[in-house]
Amino acid sequence: MKRLSGFKIMQRLIKELKPLSLYMLLTIILGVLGFLAAMAVALFAAIAAVDVIGEGVGIGYATALALMLAAAILRGPLRYSEQLCGHYIAFKILVILRDKVFLALRRLAPARLEEKEKGDLVSLVTSDIELLEVFYAHTIAPISIAVITNSLIAILLYLLHPAFGVTAAALYIIVGFCIPYFTSSLGKQAGVEYRQEFARTNAYLLDSLRGLREVLIYGNGADRAENIRRASVSLNEKQEKIKRHEGVLRGLTDLTIMLSIVVFLLIGSRLAIAKTISLGGVMIAVTLIATSFGPVVALSNLSNNLLLTFASAQRLFDLLDEDPEVEEVSGNGQLPDTDITYSDVTFGYSGRGTVLENVNIDIKKGERIAIIGKSGTGKSTFAKLLMRFWDPGSGEIKVGGVDLRTIATNTLRANEVLMSQDTYLFNDTVEDNIRLARPEATIAEIKEAASRAAIHDFIMSLPKGYKTKANELGSNFSSGEKQRMGLARVFLSKANILILDEPTSNLDTLNEAAILKAVEENIEDKTILLITHRRSTASICSKALKIEDKHLLKEGG
Repeated sequence: MKRLSGFKIMQRLIKELKPLSLYMLLTIILGVLGFLAAMAVALFAAIAAVDVIGEGVGIGYATALALMLAAAILRGPLRYSEQLCGHYIAFKILVILRDKVFLALRRLAPARLEEKEKGDLVSLVTSDIELLEVFYAHTIAPISIAVITNSLIAILLYLLHPAFGVTAAALYIIVGFCIPYFTSSLGKQAGVEYRQEFARTNAYLLDSLRGLREVLIYGNGADRAENIRRASVSLNEKQEKIKRHEGVLRGLTDLTIMLSIVVFLLIGSRLAIAKTISLGGVMIAVTLIATSFGPVVALSNLSNNLLLTFASAQRLFDLLDEDPEVEEVSGNGQLPDTDITYSDVTFGYSGRGTVLENVNIDIKKGERIAIIGKSGTGKSTFAKLLMRFWDPGSGEIKVGGVDLRTIATNTLRANEVLMSQDTYLFNDTVEDNIRLARPEATIAEIKEAASRAAIHDFIMSLPKGYKTKANELGSNFSSGEKQRMGLARVFLSKANILILDEPTSNLDTLNEAAILKAVEENIEDKTILLITHRRSTASICSKALKIEDKHLLKEGG
């Protein structure tokens, strides 16, 4: 993906704020008033002091103290309200962005997601999006607040004397823009590398946890621990570069602020000696410049946080901008029938060459077809093309005489259901895991589907029956039990085409026989496409074909 500049990333992030623009405007107004109230406390204290020494500027001692007290009281509510609005915007926008990411993942699935690390995606959905909170809660408003507040202070100083105003404007630009901009090169690349390394480490840790049993069995723990240690060291090194940038930035910023006070004292003393301005005016000018750097310092400090934020935003936009392998077709509709036709279908994966070549077959509604072949010959690919996870490289596939590429995706999903060799159970109740096939299904319908899959009695023997939770990855159930729950999903769906992809490959003979019996007794007039490498599994089918040397052949020739 093309690397975006920081400015382009900011533009894209700001576009997401359109629904919340009024809240952002309110945040900026409250922020400006809050900073002005904070500066007013010191300003009116200085005015009170100069009035005492007889260098007053038209505001009496008592009035100045009253105004100082009012500013001090207002500062708290204004700051609280600003932060409340800013964080409301930030967390609201994170919801919007997460929704966009999940929609993008759905759009890219399954073809584009097969090549991505799951831990990397988890990192993007969680920590990368969370980092964008820094931009929305602590970047947009502070930039606007700094520009408005310090422009007002520069104008006020200019009214005291033009030299003060021009010098202040120059100092604000140096602290708020020049220093962060010219030091950003020290940590920009490190920020990108840190987020990438963080995502890789997350993926490796997730992989290690999921394969913990194999790690223990084969004594691979020491190697895994060493790899994690090296990844941690690498993360520390990249973070050290970021912290080095932060140190340089803060050092230069603090030095510039101290020098600004000295510069104002020098300018003020020369003007006072020349009788151009009163001593009281000099004291007020110095007080204003010393207390007015808050907004631009907040702006300057953003530079370091934005290194990671922009790196996270880049990863987010890379995902959102990625083109899907297959474009979904919107709308709904009905198919005239569910006859299936493959016409001269050829398909190959990128980097793997051709998998299927010139495949031709007609499958009538209600037929039971077994596709047999060795592992890796393209059997699952044959089924995935029918599900339109990919489109053929050439040729066409039709259902009901209609090209798959023109059938509404919702219609296709309603007519087809796929049961794979590994049934995934979500960390949810058994009831809701089965209901996945048809969200509106009643508990009675779920129990009927489970009975047809010969798993109802087992579920009822569980401590909480259908309300029993499946642990992560369904680890509290055996392969056979998970497969039967997968079969219950198939029976619960209203699909007319059942694609069973190696449904018994991980099962013993008894479990295989139970599942095949359940399929055979409950298929009614549905079309069955059974993908298997076992001829015994194909016994429930009326016709067997095999894939060999990229071609679909009749079994036995």
